[in-house]
Amino acid sequence: MPESAFIPRTVVTVAALAAVFFVMFSLGLASRAGELRWALRRPGLVARALVAVFVLVPAVAVIVTRLLGLPRAVQVGLVVMAICPGAPVALRRSLGAGGHHSFATALQLLMATLAIVTMPLSIALLNPYYAGHAAISAGEVARQVGMAQLLPLGLGLLVRGVAPALSVRAEPVVTKLAGLVLIAFALLLVLVIWRTVLGAAPVTVLAIIGLTGAALAIGHAMGAPAADTRTAVAMASAMRNPGLALLVAAANNAAPEMIATIMACALWSAVTVTPYAVWRAKIARQASRL
Repeated sequence: MPESAFIPRTVVTVAALAAVFFVMFSLGLASRAGELRWALRRPGLVARALVAVFVLVPAVAVIVTRLLGLPRAVQVGLVVMAICPGAPVALRRSLGAGGHHSFATALQLLMATLAIVTMPLSIALLNPYYAGHAAISAGEVARQVGMAQLLPLGLGLLVRGVAPALSVRAEPVVTKLAGLVLIAFALLLVLVIWRTVLGAAPVTVLAIIGLTGAALAIGHAMGAPAADTRTAVAMASAMRNPGLALLVAAANNAAPEMIATIMACALWSAVTVTPYAVWRAKIARQASRL
C-alpha cells in the first residue's frame, strides 16, 4: 500500500481492512440461504461467468497491452490486475447496479476461492511470455482472500443463520456503516494516490478505460440471457482485485512503475464502470415497476 507525506501507511492499511471487513460482513448479513445452490443449479451460466473472469479478460489484457506497445512494467501491471479477480467492493457495486443477488454472491465466493489456484497458475504461465521470474504461493493468496473476504462474509452468514431476527435488525445499520467507512476510505485513498493516478501516461489511462470497457462487454454477453445475471457477470469481469495485485507486486519486489499502474488501474476502472452501473440500476428499477 502506498504512503503519502502526510498519511502514514498504517492508517491507510487499517482503513482498507475496516472498509473491506464491514462491506463483506454487511453482505453476509444480507445473504440468504441457498444462494450457492441457486448458482450451482445453473452450471452453464456459472461456467460462462468463470470463463469470462479467468480466461477472456486476462487474454484481452495481454493482447491489448502488447498491441499498444506499452512499457513492460505497465504491461505487467495491467495483466497482473487482469488475473486478480473478486474485488471486495465488486459485489456491493454489482448488487447496487441490479445484479442478481444469489448469483452475484455465489460468483464472488467462487472467484475468491478459485483465485487461490488460478493466480499462481496464471503467473507461472505468463512468466515465459514476459521473460520474468515472478511467483506467488497459493498460501499467500489464501491468507489474503480468507482474511479480507471469506472471514467477514462467513461471519455475516453465520449471524444470519444463527440469529436471523438479529441479522434483519442489524443489517441496515451495518450496511450504512459499511457505506460510510467505504466512502471515508475512498477519500483517504484518493489523497494518497492522486499524484500516481494523475501522473499515469495518457496511453496508460486509455488502455485501462478500454480494457475495463471490454471486460464489461465480455461479462454482459457471457451473463445472458437475464438482465440481472448480465449485470453480475459484467461487474465481476470488470472490477479486479488491487489487493491481490499489490500482494503479487510486493512478493516479487516489483518496479515502482508496476505498482503505480496497479493503483491507477484500481481508480480509473472504478470510474469507468460507473456509467454502466448507473444504466443497469435504472434498468433494474424499471423492471421492478412492471
